[in-house]
Amino acid sequence: MNLSIDTIVVPQGAEYQAVCRGLKKANSKNIQAIAIPLGMQNVRQHLANSRLKSNSSQGVAILGLCGSLSPKYSVGDAVLYQNCWDVNRACIETSTELTQMIQHKLSVDLVTGLTSARPICQAAEKLQFSQIYPVSVVDMEGYGYLQELQHQKIAATMLRVVSDDLTGDIPNLDSAIDPNGNLQTWPMAIAFLQQPLAAIRLIKGSLRGLKTLQQITTQLFS
Repeated sequence: MNLSIDTIVVPQGAEYQAVCRGLKKANSKNIQAIAIPLGMQNVRQHLANSRLKSNSSQGVAILGLCGSLSPKYSVGDAVLYQNCWDVNRACIETSTELTQMIQHKLSVDLVTGLTSARPICQAAEKLQFSQIYPVSVVDMEGYGYLQELQHQKIAATMLRVVSDDLTGDIPNLDSAIDPNGNLQTWPMAIAFLQQPLAAIRLIKGSLRGLKTLQQITTQLFS
């Protein structure tokens, strides 16, 4: 099946590298992978800088990691967004055509996601969010990029892999993310030292999530 996707948008760093490895293994040379900052800073500018144009782009898949807000989804599970909320309860739909194409190829669950401007780190807060919003997973970029792509009349969908579940805390990395959406090494190291058990949990979950992210990228574009 022709996926009608020629561009991947993925958070920079380890997630971007995992997707690039997956594309290389799939021998998929016609897919453009765009690395974006963490969070929703300067969404329009970053897409403009990447020269993503509605008249040349068939469709966009937003890939990356996410956190689970449902006991149904554990670390390593891939989920496909049917729609995405922001914290103000605005909701945006993904492209029905692209979403159905990916689901047909990968057989992953359709979910409703939430985009938060900051990491949701504590188990108690994750539980609280799961009770406030009718969603299954949370990320930090999805809503803003879906909104801007839709504004540019570009079909877009979102596929993510769970790297953190409901059962425990992860370190609060909010202070480690600079205003440009870069993860700073030194503040991250301090956060890890302050919460060593949570740090181990985050690292293990991220490694497992990244492995699955690479695998589903290969599977999707082979």
